[in-house]
Amino acid sequence: MTTRILTGITTTGTPHLGNYAGAIRPAIVASRQSDADSFYFLADYHALIKCDDPLRIQRSRLEIAATWLAAGLDVDRVTFYRQSDIPEIPELTWLLTCVAAKGLLNRAHAYKASVDKNVETGEDPDAGITMGLYSYPVLMAADILMFNAHQVPVGRDQIQHVEMARDIGQRFNHLFGQGREFFVMPEALIEESVATLPGLDGRKMSKSYDNTIPLFTSAKDMKDAISRIVTDSRAPGEAKDPENAHLFTLFQAFATSEQSAEFAAALREGLGWGEAKNRLFSLLDAELGEARERYHHFIERPADLEDILLAGAQKARRVATPFLGELREAVGLRSFREQVQAGTASKKKAVKAARFVSFREDDGSFRFRLLDAAGEQLVLSRSFADGKAAGQVSKQLQQGGELDIRVEAASFTLWLDGACVADSPAFADSDARDAAIATLRQALQPQGE
Repeated sequence: MTTRILTGITTTGTPHLGNYAGAIRPAIVASRQSDADSFYFLADYHALIKCDDPLRIQRSRLEIAATWLAAGLDVDRVTFYRQSDIPEIPELTWLLTCVAAKGLLNRAHAYKASVDKNVETGEDPDAGITMGLYSYPVLMAADILMFNAHQVPVGRDQIQHVEMARDIGQRFNHLFGQGREFFVMPEALIEESVATLPGLDGRKMSKSYDNTIPLFTSAKDMKDAISRIVTDSRAPGEAKDPENAHLFTLFQAFATSEQSAEFAAALREGLGWGEAKNRLFSLLDAELGEARERYHHFIERPADLEDILLAGAQKARRVATPFLGELREAVGLRSFREQVQAGTASKKKAVKAARFVSFREDDGSFRFRLLDAAGEQLVLSRSFADGKAAGQVSKQLQQGGELDIRVEAASFTLWLDGACVADSPAFADSDARDAAIATLRQALQPQGE
């Protein structure tokens, strides 16, 4: 079974060594598993909640995208996109907002912490609190539920948001599902083994503490930062305790077990802190040097990054657009044309259980999809310049005749007059694909046959 994993990073800062070891590196390793379907995104809508500096957000988007790619993310294996390039996400956010209980949002940790801080200082409880902060859990729920992620890797402070996504998704399913579960229930994935690196002063590495070690800026910047790591006053020649030295913790996060054992022994034998810091720099430079070069390659070619992210957004929208269409229908935002067709079909005892649904893309083009009796998508059409052209193709399909279906691995395409007019989703295996083809043939069979 394929497991869909979704991870987002808020675009408000420059990635540092702690981000790499704690989130980016393990996520890239996980994306290489054969049973993983990974979605990684730049959470730039979330950034607007925390930052009102447009230049900082823009720079952070560029740096974080370049970091993921330099670190080895394979965009052919994963879906890599910017949150703001998926217009279906804010629309789903509104649909979910309309079913999310205010009491649930009142209990969100970030909102409660802001209120408590205001009360402690004698301010109005809601002073400085925006609707962005208050509604943050709904936007995060939309990120997760849009792609029906099974697992969401998060830190312990984010578990509540995944639980709230489950609550909101269950509420939507209950109100509008009519026996169908639109949303799968996501699970928070806590990686206990993932490193939480100490910063220069021994506290958790964080930009808020100004104690970070830069990841890809330059070798000189990294070496300068390492030289500022706080150590005890033991001189060269004096034995040192590696278990209580955060410099050793940093070394261990990037070293092999043999390298760690050798470094620990050297510290116990009196290795000076200055030489220990040089060894840490050499280790990190060897591990990250090539990635640093790739990072600067992308930073200097932002148009390449833009092309990669737009391609990722197109890939993500192939999932999001038809799914949002189903959710719009579920809540009653339906085409009047479909209502007329449904009325005509009911007079004929609705021999065909499948139905065509037309919609308009943001670029002004028109498409349709064919859903089976259970509401599952059989095919999604290619884009048409106008609604009339799309309607003619769907009408031609409904008139019957021999179907030109061409199988492509775990999916298939539908052709008319030598042109591809529609694509199926990717199915789990050839049996599921063949069953969908059989359903398609039956759905498009003329009445009376």
